[in-house]
Amino acid sequence: MAEELTFDIPVGAGVGTRANAGGTPVTPKDAATVILLRDGEQGVEVFLQHRVKGMPFAGGMTVFPGGGVDSRDVDASVSWAGPEPAWWAERFRCAESLARALVCAAVRETFEESGVLLASLGDSVVTDATRYHDAREKLVSRELSLAAFLEANGLTLRADLLRPWANWVTPPEEPRRYDTCFFVAVLPEGQQADGATSEAVASGWQRPEDALTDAKEGRRMLMPPTWLTLAELGTFDTAATAQASEREIIKIMPTLIRDGDKVRVVLDPA
Repeated sequence: MAEELTFDIPVGAGVGTRANAGGTPVTPKDAATVILLRDGEQGVEVFLQHRVKGMPFAGGMTVFPGGGVDSRDVDASVSWAGPEPAWWAERFRCAESLARALVCAAVRETFEESGVLLASLGDSVVTDATRYHDAREKLVSRELSLAAFLEANGLTLRADLLRPWANWVTPPEEPRRYDTCFFVAVLPEGQQADGATSEAVASGWQRPEDALTDAKEGRRMLMPPTWLTLAELGTFDTAATAQASEREIIKIMPTLIRDGDKVRVVLDPA
């Protein structure tokens, strides 16, 4: 992002509300989001979820799978393959312990919310994650940690199936704030993404361009990070090239300016 970027999005519940304007900014919570891609008949497709309208954060919005870091995500006993936490820490410009937790949260939240498991059994990436359905429910309820789940099933976390994409921070005037690291992953062969989560009323695959059209015409509501990410994804011909793109990760904290029935999003690279 070499220069200031400005774009407009339709007003949606929870975007640009400035509910905490003038108050002491809330400390952002660490979170991870995964942009899950696949190749469709007409190009790259992304997995999107329409969140339950009454949820405290991003209710009614269309989002990528993701969520907050769990205190147990930092567990160093996780069986791990791929770039080490130090590599991720360098990319996301954070402490190594936080980098480990972010990768674990990305894998855990993706499995919880979409049923896609970025892990391997022996030397092979999991091709059918449905056998772990019971454990998935226990992860959601926090009855089970990611480390315990992987160990009990002889699984290895596959950090090499993820790549860093972006780092967005909720503006200080918002009442709920997150420091979210975005990852990108390609759907593993044989696996199916589903909508079996209580946090979404609908889920499915869509071309980024079509999702943006839906948003512009009022059929979807998108937050600024989702909007810009979809626009960026639309420039790639395949899921693999999108995942392989080299990106400089800097913290992006947008300025949101209410302008009638739109919110102007200003991104300053400084």
